[in-house]
Parts: sequence; C-alpha cells; structure tokens
Amino acid sequence: MHQALRLRMTRLRESITDGEPREKLSTELGLFCLGFCTALNSHHRAEDGELFPRILAEHPGLAPVVAKLNEDHVLLGYLLTDLERAVATADADELLRHLDGIEAIMDSHFGFEERQITAVLDAMTTTDADIVRLLGAD
Repeated sequence: MHQALRLRMTRLRESITDGEPREKLSTELGLFCLGFCTALNSHHRAEDGELFPRILAEHPGLAPVVAKLNEDHVLLGYLLTDLERAVATADADELLRHLDGIEAIMDSHFGFEERQITAVLDAMTTTDADIVRLLGAD
C-alpha cells in the first residue's frame, strides 16, 4: 500500500513539473485528490479503526508507536484538505509546496511505521485472512 501511494505522489509531481497547462493540471489534481487522497485517508481510517486496536490488543507495548502513527494520520488529513482547497487556484510552485509537506510527513510516517510494526504486520499476514481489509487496501 505504501509503495502504491508513493508512486502516485511521484506521478503527480511529474505532471506538475512537466509544465502542464493550468486547466489540465487542475483536472489532474482533482482526480489525484479523488484517488490519492481517498486512498490515503481510507488506508489510515482502516488502520485507526481496526488494525491499530488489534495490534494494541496483542502488543500493548506498542501504544506509544500507535499514538505517534495516529497523530501523523490527523496531520496528513489536514494537509490533504489544504491541498484539495488549493487545487482550483494555486500555481505550480504553490502546489509543489503542498506536495512537499504531504510527502515529507508521509515518507516519515511510512518509514516509522515500517520500522516499528513490520514484524507484527508480517505475522498477521500469515494468520489473518482479513489483513487486506485491515490495511485499507481493498
């Protein structure tokens, strides 16, 4: 899931830096927000609502990690909302600044999550048929 979201971000950056006309860029960004923003928010809602409570039930010592991940989810939600508002009027430089912020938090968040709970997730993938749903990847 993280790799797919990273790839979408790279493609969006390329469309902005390629100098696409504003009209086309606005349409692409609208579609991006519809797809990417929805995918990222769905992934985080699934983690917050189902995956993290399940992890905490089995690994209560991970509470500080999960709290940090939840904080990142809230911050990313605000940044995505700001991007959605900027799509209609922002120029390429402003859009790239929005993406810089989202990408910085997203990369930090994904890296932290991957370092801290990959072993737990790997164990779940071998024992839990609902893991795709729990990751918000369905």
